[in-house]
Amino acid sequence: MFKVITKEEIKEVLGDYNLKEVTIGVLGSHSALDICRGAKDLGFRTLVVCQKGREKTYDLYYRTGNSMGIVDRTVIIDKFADITQEKVLRQMRANNVIFLPHRSFEVYVGFDRIEDEFLLPLFGSRSMLRAEERDAERNQYYLMEKGGIPYPKTYKSPEEIDRLVLVKAPEAQRRYERAFFFASSPEEFYKNSEQMLREGKITEEGLKKAVIEEFVMGAQSNFNYFYSVLDRKLELLGIDTRRQTNLDGILRLPAPQQLEALKYIDVKAIEAGHIACTVKESLLEQIFELGEKFVRVAREEYPPGIIGPFALQSVFIPGPPEEKAIIFDISMRVQGSPGIKFTPYSGYLYGESLSVGKRVAMEIEKAIQLNRLEETVT
Repeated sequence: MFKVITKEEIKEVLGDYNLKEVTIGVLGSHSALDICRGAKDLGFRTLVVCQKGREKTYDLYYRTGNSMGIVDRTVIIDKFADITQEKVLRQMRANNVIFLPHRSFEVYVGFDRIEDEFLLPLFGSRSMLRAEERDAERNQYYLMEKGGIPYPKTYKSPEEIDRLVLVKAPEAQRRYERAFFFASSPEEFYKNSEQMLREGKITEEGLKKAVIEEFVMGAQSNFNYFYSVLDRKLELLGIDTRRQTNLDGILRLPAPQQLEALKYIDVKAIEAGHIACTVKESLLEQIFELGEKFVRVAREEYPPGIIGPFALQSVFIPGPPEEKAIIFDISMRVQGSPGIKFTPYSGYLYGESLSVGKRVAMEIEKAIQLNRLEETVT
C-alpha cells in the first residue's frame, strides 16, 4: 500500500539542503526550457531529467558552455516514469533540487507516484495535481462548482443530451490525450461513439470515462496566473491561445473545401504550439475575479491551496451586457505556454514581461532570502 508523502518528510529533505546552491529541476518536456531560462536569469543552477532518445534538446542544443545555454546538468533515464527511482531522487537531492511539475510530468509519471514516491520538494501544489483529471473525486468541475466559476454544462448520461455537446474520451493509443467527437442527441452520441470504437480511436473503457460537455462557441483564451504565497497576491502573467493539429489547417480552408477534406481527414485537436494574445482591458477585472475565485476554493478544498503558476482555459461568449468567460479546463501547475512572456500583463507590474520560469525563480529566490522556502513547496 502506498504512503502519501507528508509535509514533514519534505521539510526533512529541505533541512539537508544547502540553500546557497539550490538547483531548479524539471522533466525534459513541455516547458522545461522556459523554466531553465528563468532559473538561469536569477542565478540558479538547472537540472533536466531526460528520457533516453529525447535528450538532445537539453543535453546538446541548450546545454551550458562558453557562457551560453541554460541546462547545467542532465540526468538521462530509460523512461520518464523512472524518475521516482531512489537512485535518481538521491542524485537530485544531492544537487539541492527544487522540482517544477508540468503536464508531461503528470502524464508520464502518474499521480500515484508523484504523491507517494517522488520524495523531492515540489514547487507547487502536489495534492492538487490529480484534480485536473475529470474522473477524480474532487476534480476541476467540483472546484468550479464550489468556487462559483462558470463552466459548460455537463451531462451524466447520453440520454440527457439536449443540445450540441463535445464528448471527451481518452485516446485508445495515447491515454493522456483526449479524442473528441460531437453529438446533438442521444442517437447521434451512440452513432458517433460506435464509429470511433470501430476505427480504434477510443476504447469501451475510455468511453465509460468520457465527459459529455456542452459545446460553447466563442473566442478561446488561456489565462495564465501566478499566485504568490509569500505576498498572498494574484498576478496575471499573460494570455495565450492554442495551435492544434490538424484542426488549424482545416479551419483555414473555405467551407466547401472543409467538407470535402473531412471525407478523408480525421480532425485532431492536439496541441502543437501557442500564440501570445491580449484581451481588451474591460475584460481584465473579470479575469482577475475568476482567478481569485479559484485561489479561494483551492485553499478551502486543498490546503494550503494553489502555489505559483496555474491557468484557466476559457471561451468568451457574447453578452449582453458584456463578454463573459466560461472556463472549460484548469491547469494546476506550470502552464504549457512559454509565449506568454510576449504579452504585456506582467510588464505592467514589473517593468518587464516575465516568463513563467522567471517568475517562479523570483519566488524561490525571495523564499530563500526570507527563510520561507518551506511555504512554497509540497
